[in-house]
Amino acid sequence: MLKTRILTASIILPFFLAALFYFQDIFWAIVLLALTVIGSREWSRLAQLSVRNTIVFMLLTTLLGGELLLQVSEAVKIDPLSTELIWIYGLSAIFWIFAVPLYLKQSFKVTKPWVWMLIGWILLLPTCLALYQLRSISPLLLLGLMATIWISDTAAYFTGRSLGKHKLAPQISPNKTWEGVAGALVAVLIYGLLWDLWSEEQSLAPVLVPLLIMMAILGIIGDLYESFVKRQANVKDSGNILPGHGGILDRIDALTSALPFAILAILVFYSPAI
Repeated sequence: MLKTRILTASIILPFFLAALFYFQDIFWAIVLLALTVIGSREWSRLAQLSVRNTIVFMLLTTLLGGELLLQVSEAVKIDPLSTELIWIYGLSAIFWIFAVPLYLKQSFKVTKPWVWMLIGWILLLPTCLALYQLRSISPLLLLGLMATIWISDTAAYFTGRSLGKHKLAPQISPNKTWEGVAGALVAVLIYGLLWDLWSEEQSLAPVLVPLLIMMAILGIIGDLYESFVKRQANVKDSGNILPGHGGILDRIDALTSALPFAILAILVFYSPAI
């Protein structure tokens, strides 16, 4: 399994970096829309939607995602810090900061297909738009923000394995521990301080470290939420499109909660339109 994971990562990472730094905007948008539609298929599986509802959900996701990407692409041509779609990022932040913790605490079980679809769009569409707009601001900025989640996940894994004793959410994800959370936050704090030290963008300095810490916390919540949904669906992975890694949702679970918040914070603090 480890060899498979490494092989898959060695193929995906160069493609992602090439797309991030060299693809024209239209091709980047196509990649994002394709990933979003694949994610909608995986979400349909987790939500246990019928074949009919799955087809409807995927078609609507394609139409909504395409329209929103068109809107954001036109907006960022004028100003990369455009706030035209800030309401979508705000909706995502409300969902992850308030709704999901309550959802996890109360162990709600969604039964209505249309509710599953709405939740799927709140997960997928803001993430897709955040990936597009952050890249338009700076590919390096997007890579640095995504690295925050990768560092958090890695630190949580190794700290949890070596020091973990106190379970974070044993009924949802038995392997996650509070020690792992602490390790993740410390690693992200160090990463943020180093970024701040080396960064030439002084306007980002006052909120950079708090932003990255908040991203790490939201990433953990996003990870827990997908684990909770998978447990309810009685599946190990959201899909099998990535050998050794599972599905698209398995790879972006933490990003769905963290990236929309990141672009929201950047727009609120640095856009002259606010």
